[in-house]
Amino acid sequence: MFRLLAAKRTTALRTPALRRMLSSTVETMQDESPLAARKVLTLESMNPNVRTMEYAVRGAIPIRAEELREQLKKQPGSLPFSKITPCNIGNPQQLNQKPLTFLRQVSALMEYTDLLSPEMIESTRKLFPEDAIERAKRNLSYVGGAAGAYTQSLGIQEVRENVARFIEERDGFPADPANICLTSGYVSYAFAAAMTRVLDILVSNPNVGVMIPIPQYPLYTATLAHFNARAIPYYLQEANEWQLSIADLERALSEARGQGIDVRAMAVINPGNPTGGCLLEDNIAEIVQFCERENLVLLADEVYQTNIYTGTNPFVSFKKVVSKLQSSVELFSFHSISKGMVGECGRRGGYYEAVNIDAEIMAQLLKMASVGLCPNVQGQMAVDVMVRPPQPGDASFEQYQREVSDIFESMRRRAKKLAAAFNSLPNMSCNDAQGAMYLFPRVELPPAFVAEAEARGQQADAAYCMQMLEATGISVVPGSGFGQEPGTFHFRSTFLPPEELFDEFIDGFRNFHEAFIARYSQE
Repeated sequence: MFRLLAAKRTTALRTPALRRMLSSTVETMQDESPLAARKVLTLESMNPNVRTMEYAVRGAIPIRAEELREQLKKQPGSLPFSKITPCNIGNPQQLNQKPLTFLRQVSALMEYTDLLSPEMIESTRKLFPEDAIERAKRNLSYVGGAAGAYTQSLGIQEVRENVARFIEERDGFPADPANICLTSGYVSYAFAAAMTRVLDILVSNPNVGVMIPIPQYPLYTATLAHFNARAIPYYLQEANEWQLSIADLERALSEARGQGIDVRAMAVINPGNPTGGCLLEDNIAEIVQFCERENLVLLADEVYQTNIYTGTNPFVSFKKVVSKLQSSVELFSFHSISKGMVGECGRRGGYYEAVNIDAEIMAQLLKMASVGLCPNVQGQMAVDVMVRPPQPGDASFEQYQREVSDIFESMRRRAKKLAAAFNSLPNMSCNDAQGAMYLFPRVELPPAFVAEAEARGQQADAAYCMQMLEATGISVVPGSGFGQEPGTFHFRSTFLPPEELFDEFIDGFRNFHEAFIARYSQE
């Protein structure tokens, strides 16, 4: 009997009228409950520092791009384009960059260790080269054969030793594994994780300031907002290929200290994001001397160090210059597997090196790393491949070199082609990409359009980028998301779309921009 009544009640609740009535009753009960108005977490009660954080790279335009992507899935042909081209973020494999075979082979063997067992090893040798098998065995030995187990908090000792060897070979100066910490990636989490530890040490009160470049990667302002710290902008020199002006650094620092701000650090992105510029060694030396003179900690974001496309501006690390000058400046430098030819954004692996840092602060950084237990193991192993790739004579050497070279040369061609396209268009100019994965063209927006955008309460460059998206499916980031000289407008675009589709990508942008300029110039 009870089962029958229960069945009847369940069936009754399936009717729309009763479902609506029940829903209304529950909502009324919730509204009348004294607990309804007592939610602990609201926009008003939450951490205001989180509420004020902004991250333009994944802001309104990328969100709209995802909506349009879904529309194309459900209603093919409903838009004036057939696909979304995500040039808003440096995510190479999303745009079909081929993963490096050796790294993936080592990762596969470490994940499915049965392939290395005596029973299967002969079959495995038919699929995997011997150096990948030996690297997987060696790396597994670092973690006791268990790639899913915790490692040391600073990262696997042997991998840190390999990172130190890589830095020594790159710079020609010693590096100590004890000063190296592996992290769960950079762009943006790994770098955020590493930077967060440093800022946790630096920011002891809301009056602490950190100098940041303009334009800058929005992670800096977002992270500083999270810490309720002060961002002190200094301007990169667009007319001088985005080099730094020491006079402007002195101006920015003097103004901030004149306001009573306790400026403790300076962040530098080299090669530049979003600019694509690469600092000359003499400019780096000036920056090091400025930070030493002004007693500032130097934070060097160097994750694009292998993305260099010009012979005039080779990458030179801040560590190398600090060592050459025998400077006492306190330095943290960051690197990652997310960029370069590795492009493993989703694996989340990176490291920072601490130079001239007080021993007691190093102990505090170790404590903070210990709270997080350890970086993810596959990210650490990818760092190991990045800093210690196959060597001459290894079975995978030629293939690895060929894959890296193919990716690099394609990226260099695309950077040059896109810069030339931007510079051929009306109301637009663009510095060549010396490094990184981005161009940051300057757009002279028609006054009528700027006035129209302002009347709607919009940033003019953001409105331009939104119109571009709606017309072409190309998603870029407006310059206002990075900061720019007052009175100027820019946007950041990657040059990562596949090379075989690059002409189509450029033509779509050109058609939009020329029509846009023609339309608003007539008003």
